[in-house]
Amino acid sequence: PAQADVRGGQFQLTAASRILAVSNLKNEAQLLAARLRPATGFPLQVKSGKLKISDGDIVLTPNGADASLGAEGYELSVTTNRAVIRATTAAGMFYGMESLLQLLPQEIFSNQPASGIAWTMPCAEISDAPRFAWRGFMLDVSRHFFTVAEVKQVLDLMALYKLNTFHWHLVDDQGWRIQIKKYPKLTEVGAWRDDIGFGLASNSATAYDKHGRYGGFYTQRDIREVVAYAAARHITVVPEIEMPGHSSAALTAYPQFVCAHAKIVMPGKGGVFTGVYCAGNDATFVFLGNVLKEVAGLFPGKYIHIGGDEVDKSNWKNCAECQARIKAEGLKDEKELQAYFIRRIEKIVEARGKNLIGWSEIREGGLAPSAALMDWIGGGAESAASGHDVVMTPTKYCYFDYYQSTNHAAEPKAIGGFLPLESVYQLEPMPEKLAPEFQAHVLGGQANLWTEYVPNLRQVEYMMFPRLGALSEVDWSRPTARDWEDFKTRTALNEKRLDAMGVNYRPLSKPE
Repeated sequence: PAQADVRGGQFQLTAASRILAVSNLKNEAQLLAARLRPATGFPLQVKSGKLKISDGDIVLTPNGADASLGAEGYELSVTTNRAVIRATTAAGMFYGMESLLQLLPQEIFSNQPASGIAWTMPCAEISDAPRFAWRGFMLDVSRHFFTVAEVKQVLDLMALYKLNTFHWHLVDDQGWRIQIKKYPKLTEVGAWRDDIGFGLASNSATAYDKHGRYGGFYTQRDIREVVAYAAARHITVVPEIEMPGHSSAALTAYPQFVCAHAKIVMPGKGGVFTGVYCAGNDATFVFLGNVLKEVAGLFPGKYIHIGGDEVDKSNWKNCAECQARIKAEGLKDEKELQAYFIRRIEKIVEARGKNLIGWSEIREGGLAPSAALMDWIGGGAESAASGHDVVMTPTKYCYFDYYQSTNHAAEPKAIGGFLPLESVYQLEPMPEKLAPEFQAHVLGGQANLWTEYVPNLRQVEYMMFPRLGALSEVDWSRPTARDWEDFKTRTALNEKRLDAMGVNYRPLSKPE
């Protein structure tokens, strides 16, 4: 935390303890009670309104909160009599609750009764607020499908680390995972493939239907359920609908939107696949506009992510319609055609009251006027300096699909690379030479977990932890507050919390 003063004495939670909260903090109070009850066995009644505070109570109140701490800041005061969290918003209150949990014995995170534990926390005065507004984690559910229950588990773990943005990679070559009612074949066809692929054992995942097809998708009801679950934990969900590349699943279902000469075959079914929408066909933009209309209606957050990365432009070079578009719009080449594509999609996104965000490559040919950039291979500093919002997610520090050891034989199969815990902790989201007047455009940092070789939740957890703890601290804390040796000590303690929750992780003691 930004400031913490540990004092003498302890506060003890007992069976008589209550959680007192003003009425608009009932959601937070109930979430706190739900976390405290299983391990303690205490009833922990939630009460609201004007109540007399008794010894042993936990109090959630905006009264006297320091407004200078901002929308996500909080103060936590623990005395021998009670624990009080003050915040001006429900989000700040939630983060104060997460800090309170960390002051209790690690067994508090168990979902089973823990006997013989003195449920005490040290007396302390904490004043805290995050450095960055965007503290993100991306999960790719296209390569392998994860159930609603599994996604909720990921959200719970994000909340523990005070992350507030869940980037949901719903669409790619290998699977279309979101129901679009106007285009049912997107999920009837695009959500399934013949086998697990990627050279993985077929039994390393369970996402098969009764016909043996591999995949799955979320209904719009599922999507709303996940979004609401995330919102209750103060997490915004950012959907990613890939375009113009990485779109084989969609184009297998609706091949009329690929360049006329191109062959499109879903990965896992053999043949050649291109996965790039035709930029010269106006019907492509009608189709994507209809898709984005339904997407925008499901996600109340500010951003829709449209990908924009790794676009194979060879189809466009050989497509009469794309070449005609280049000529008609006065474009120089296929790079500018991609910029034209993104600008046109940006107008569609903005018409739905959203902002477009995409990967580094959306800068090619000129960045769309109001677009935000997610920097994985460069361009973040330049984009921020030109007035665009930026999220920093460089591969060197943020790609959790990379190995955690140079000894690959001792690790689960991964895509390659090497990203040890210390490297994640060395991330500095703020570009070094960015002028102060543009620094507000750097929204924060994000970890990405691409899942080509991560087919089940246990492996997702192993790739997330302990690295997600490092990423969360980089996003939350000031650089002057970070200390690698101290972080390792706290990571060892955090392993006990993960053990209590039954979460898989890579032990700190395991050689890199």
